[in-house]
Amino acid sequence: MRAELVRLGVQELPDAAAVDAAFEAAEDKTMVLIVNSVCGCAAANARPAIALAMQTPVQPDLYTTVFAGQDLDATARARQFLAGIPASSPFIALLKEGAPVFVLERRHIEGRSAGAIATDLVHAFQKFCPEGETPVNGPERPVVTKAPEAAPSLPPTFRSIM
Repeated sequence: MRAELVRLGVQELPDAAAVDAAFEAAEDKTMVLIVNSVCGCAAANARPAIALAMQTPVQPDLYTTVFAGQDLDATARARQFLAGIPASSPFIALLKEGAPVFVLERRHIEGRSAGAIATDLVHAFQKFCPEGETPVNGPERPVVTKAPEAAPSLPPTFRSIM
């Protein structure tokens, strides 16, 4: 589970000092922070979405990861940089100059395809990595809508990716 991201070139941050160093290195850059985990939605959705998003031309400067439930100090320290954003795992944030500009919380990952999540990431990269603007009111989150109540042919677990 760890090796899956590291194999892609994502920098693993195993302790609080490594987290601090990564955030310092990203002060004037864009950085993806992935809070990895052992859950099924990390394996089936989040990590494959990162692999897909990394294949596009517009990229952040750095990719980093902490592992929730295993690297406790690193995860806690990373979450300190994300004040006001609820802790969840898996979790993916795009930071620009140290500030989160786009986040995917577990609720934006669970039950969605890796392709849909990768599309969200690519759109964020296109908006914020080249010359985009940091939003004034905090980080953006994708809109994940549930099926309309009046659609009886859809199962209650259906979630639109639009």
